[in-house]
Amino acid sequence: MLATPGRLPEEGAWAFEFKWDGVRAIAYVDEGGIRLLSRNDRDVTVSYPELRAVGAPLGGRRAVVDGEIVAFDDGGRPSFGALQQRMHVIDPSKAERLAGQVPVAYLVFDVLFLDDAMTTQAPYRERRVLLEGLGLGGDHVAVPPSFDGPGSEVMEASRRQGLEGVVAKRASSTYQPGRRSREWIKVKHARTQEVVVVGWAPGRGRRQGAVGALLLGLPDDGGITYAGRVGTGFTDAALRHLATLLAPLERTTSPVSGPVPSAQTADAHWVEPRLVGEVSFSEWTSDQRLRHPSWRGLRPDKDVADVTRES
Repeated sequence: MLATPGRLPEEGAWAFEFKWDGVRAIAYVDEGGIRLLSRNDRDVTVSYPELRAVGAPLGGRRAVVDGEIVAFDDGGRPSFGALQQRMHVIDPSKAERLAGQVPVAYLVFDVLFLDDAMTTQAPYRERRVLLEGLGLGGDHVAVPPSFDGPGSEVMEASRRQGLEGVVAKRASSTYQPGRRSREWIKVKHARTQEVVVVGWAPGRGRRQGAVGALLLGLPDDGGITYAGRVGTGFTDAALRHLATLLAPLERTTSPVSGPVPSAQTADAHWVEPRLVGEVSFSEWTSDQRLRHPSWRGLRPDKDVADVTRES
């Protein structure tokens, strides 16, 4: 179930949870074993070996839970940049090594199945009681708090703690798998946007001979519209990794269905639109381009079809 961007609800019975800057994962727990699937149904269990014991507190009970995999910075704040080091790892030995260097936690916020029964049709409040009764806790798993409000106070608390924002959930809402619903509303402090990489431009100066900027697009009516160019927010390691991913995707023509500005794309190397990433930005321009975008990282947990423009 996906949240819809919007304003904090002012009326009605809502619960408020902190929004965590990580990647979504569904955990299937059976007899203490665990299997983790990303939002686009990729098995990511091998990438996070420290989460193998997540199901131990259940004592053999079967369950399916929903949550966020999060890495933290030195100050204890969620860090999407730190998580980037863990998201692409499929080699078990490397994953074990990184688990000691950049550990993650699984923050569980919903239960969808328990003891041979689906719970998705139960209202949020009932699912929350079930979840809190599972005893999930430990070095790498936790059930974050849910607050009755006021939403403005929860939002301010998230700002003070350096968190991403708040998700408001209607107390009576059922869990609607695969749907983006206004029964859940996400409110963020900073503006971010998922984007599709449609090309790249060579760097200059220190980045000579390497990727210098990415050209971005957004799905629109079966095609892709140009959304701007991002050249900041990259680490050297990220640029090297991007170069290896972009090379086999190179194509001779633009994948953008609409017009592209020649000033921004004169040096473009176009690619097949398969990679999804995320940027922060200040605002949308009058021609619907991202103003002052900064790269946050790749989103291998998202498919191109998942990308929508944030209002």
